[in-house]
Amino acid sequence: LQRLAESLLGAESGAIVALDPRNGDVLVMASSPAYDPNVLSRGLTSALWEQIASDTRHPLTNRALQGQYPPGSTFKIMVASAALESDKWSADTKVRCAGAFPSGKHMFKDWKKGGHGVMDLYHAIVQSCDVYFYNVGQRLGIDTIAETARLFGLGQPTGIDLPSERIGVVPSTEWKQRVRKEPWYVGETISASIGQGYITVTPLQMAVAIGAVSNGGTLHRPRLVRAVRERATGRLQEFPSVERGPVPLQEDTFHFLQDALREVVLHGTGGRARSRSISIAGKTGTAQTVGARVSQLSTDEEAIPKQFRDHAWFVAYAPAEEPQIAVAVLVENTGHGGAYAAPIAKALIEEYMKDSDVDDRHQIAGQF
Repeated sequence: LQRLAESLLGAESGAIVALDPRNGDVLVMASSPAYDPNVLSRGLTSALWEQIASDTRHPLTNRALQGQYPPGSTFKIMVASAALESDKWSADTKVRCAGAFPSGKHMFKDWKKGGHGVMDLYHAIVQSCDVYFYNVGQRLGIDTIAETARLFGLGQPTGIDLPSERIGVVPSTEWKQRVRKEPWYVGETISASIGQGYITVTPLQMAVAIGAVSNGGTLHRPRLVRAVRERATGRLQEFPSVERGPVPLQEDTFHFLQDALREVVLHGTGGRARSRSISIAGKTGTAQTVGARVSQLSTDEEAIPKQFRDHAWFVAYAPAEEPQIAVAVLVENTGHGGAYAAPIAKALIEEYMKDSDVDDRHQIAGQF
């Protein structure tokens, strides 16, 4: 499965993380570009080190846990959760989307030029309606959104037993005043409501978060090793799974999210993850890069310089009814998440689920 993930990324920069949402077991952790550690084991010359260290694609960075990216529309899962838990919004609240949302002197556009028409929360998730979530964000405020995002483990370490994990940023009014010595503006909340602006996450964090959605609200610490057998004595040392705690949201909130995320794949923006053999639920995301303003000069994606193209996200789990795998896919500078990241998640999930006896795949990784 690891080899497949690496091949699916190919020459693109990005990361794929897959976890077992029942216990946090790490099934896949792929980062691209990478380097061959066997080359280093034969002796590191200054020329070789210079070649690796100066590579502008940063192969020494493990993007799975060190890459920090705007989550794009995958963050709508957290914003929707905040809305469902708030007395300021409900699942039935309707918004008319005409393709843009005015706020002060600024106009915030929807990804769909002509708009989506009248949307409720369910269909806004399925169609990834930006204007709907702009309205949600403006009503709830950044601090409510940030509080809910942190419940899903964003803005904090996952606890994986690897060094140098980055935690991203979950912005709030207090954060901006402390870090930038500036007040928070409403327009920044509107950007944050679709996963843009200051907010950043790692692919590992998003895999943990979508796993918690799939299992009804349990955050697991990612587990790399289940057990190790000593070669000399044959003694087996086991490492139990660790629950970081529940995501304290109502059961109905998780049921709502699960239904909507299944519909995303069946009839929404995640159609390219639809499988004939496995029921997959998920959410697309398209995260603008620093060059977003440049990319808007052309509607032809191929005409946009690659470094200015959007990052493609897809978070998913399967089977939708009894999840056994949760996946986060991030592909840098490729375009829409539904077009580029969703098919990768589908291929990985289908390969994993070929054998119905999934538990037999968890083998002791090595001996000492």
